[in-house]
Amino acid sequence: MMGLGQERHARIDWLMLCALGGLMIAGLAFIYSATSAAETAQVTAWYRQRWVLQVVWYLAGMSAAVLVCMVEYHILARWSLVAYWATILLLVAVLIPGVGSMRFGARRWIDLGVFQVQPSEFAKLSFIFAQAHFLSRPADELRLTNVFWKAIGLLVLPFLLIMKEPDLGSALILLPVGLTMLFVAGVPVRYIRNLVIGAGMLIALIMVDVLFAPPNWQIKLEDYQKRRLLVYFGRDFAPPKATPAERAEARRAQRNYSYNVDQSMISVGSGGMFGKGWCKGTQNALGYLPRAVAHNDFIFSVIAEEKGFMGSVIIIALYSVVLFTGIRIAGQARDRLGKLLAVGVVAMLFSHVFINIGMNIRLMPVTGVPLPLLSYGGSSVLCSLIAAGILQNVYLYRRSY
Repeated sequence: MMGLGQERHARIDWLMLCALGGLMIAGLAFIYSATSAAETAQVTAWYRQRWVLQVVWYLAGMSAAVLVCMVEYHILARWSLVAYWATILLLVAVLIPGVGSMRFGARRWIDLGVFQVQPSEFAKLSFIFAQAHFLSRPADELRLTNVFWKAIGLLVLPFLLIMKEPDLGSALILLPVGLTMLFVAGVPVRYIRNLVIGAGMLIALIMVDVLFAPPNWQIKLEDYQKRRLLVYFGRDFAPPKATPAERAEARRAQRNYSYNVDQSMISVGSGGMFGKGWCKGTQNALGYLPRAVAHNDFIFSVIAEEKGFMGSVIIIALYSVVLFTGIRIAGQARDRLGKLLAVGVVAMLFSHVFINIGMNIRLMPVTGVPLPLLSYGGSSVLCSLIAAGILQNVYLYRRSY
């Protein structure tokens, strides 16, 4: 008779692990390509190169995923509210000057000296656990309006704190995750429909206000957020009664603020069918694709230029394996808690992939959402691999009673 350890080992989803391994190998290869052409890479010690640091984050993330798999997800869920409120405290702390570090006009990181932590990434995971635990209740209770609004409250609190940083991209990730979990849990569809209609109307009003209303009437947004929306919708930066000099200055500003996404589009388009070859992308090597973003937010553009359409298809296929495997795991879960955890993780990963690739090819506004396991960054890598560990946990214990 097979021992418990052997039985669990046999039940690991190897297809997902292979896809994750492929993504990590691609991440290392193209982070190296995106950073090796920079002048600073020639004088930086090898152990401080970004691709080497990414290896460290991969190892740390895989260790964390293994630890997650060692504890049955029902036991983890008992601590979900503790984790939720801990991340809420971190989201509050990051807003405090002297605690949260300011970068690129946003206060999103806590500097621990050796590395920086981005609490919003961990808030997504703690929200998934807290929401799944909260919604794992009898179906009759899910029809109560107060239960619905409490679930919305779990979503709104981290959403508002992350928006305050500001980090629009991470905040927006919470919306499809929360709504998908509400739907799968069995909350009455009319509640979700009314919420989506109300949110859609609010977003439409904000868009109309930002794009068409006079400056004095506009809803207060960060300047960079307004500029990204104007760039995305192709709106003129110049005011209606601008002088020729003001219009010339506005056109110059518009070219500057649309530069990243314009160069990203050129990178993707110039790759052709099979690309220019690894480390041979001219957009990246010559610095047209800005070096500050090539290895993180716009890593997909580097891949598309160097490996072309076929390389891009392979990357999307690897993500599809992870996502569809996650959906299968949700379908095989033994209870609502496991199903909701798997659905929440899949919704989060899908949102990251869709938004990031979308902004690389101008289907979405630029929001700074990383591409899971491919973009450089410690917090993002850790959370992506922990999320994969949660999926494996649900799969591992799907037959345990």
